[in-house]
Amino acid sequence: MTDDEAMTLALGEARAALASDDVPVGAVLLAADGSVLGTGLNRREASGDPLAHAEVEALRAGAAARGGWQLDGTTLVVTLEPCTMCAGAILQARVPRVVFGAWDEKAGAAGSVHDLLRDRRLPHAVEVVAGVRAAESAALLREFFASRR
Repeated sequence: MTDDEAMTLALGEARAALASDDVPVGAVLLAADGSVLGTGLNRREASGDPLAHAEVEALRAGAAARGGWQLDGTTLVVTLEPCTMCAGAILQARVPRVVFGAWDEKAGAAGSVHDLLRDRRLPHAVEVVAGVRAAESAALLREFFASRR
């Protein structure tokens, strides 16, 4: 599965988050062969869980599918640049590659505000591919927040 195809799935997850009035962010975790190991969408509002970010949900689903927490050989595709919490979870899970759509200029931790995923002081470095279908991801977020103002 290409990054673009995986982003299509992630955008579908992001749109599903709208049903519970959650910020529309979606994520898909791919195995090395391109198959889907797990998906996630923001569920903080739906679950009342501050940790229920799309990335964390996808990582949990992937770990359950694999039967273990080490997610080496995977790619996490997410519609929005991961925050520091999610970047930490990505590093802890040993995910070697992250693809994201829109930049998060307020809280991003993959190159905008922070660059935790590529911090050379840490034991694991992550390949980061930014801007895949960024306009589409950003438009979804803009529309969501505009409707709340």
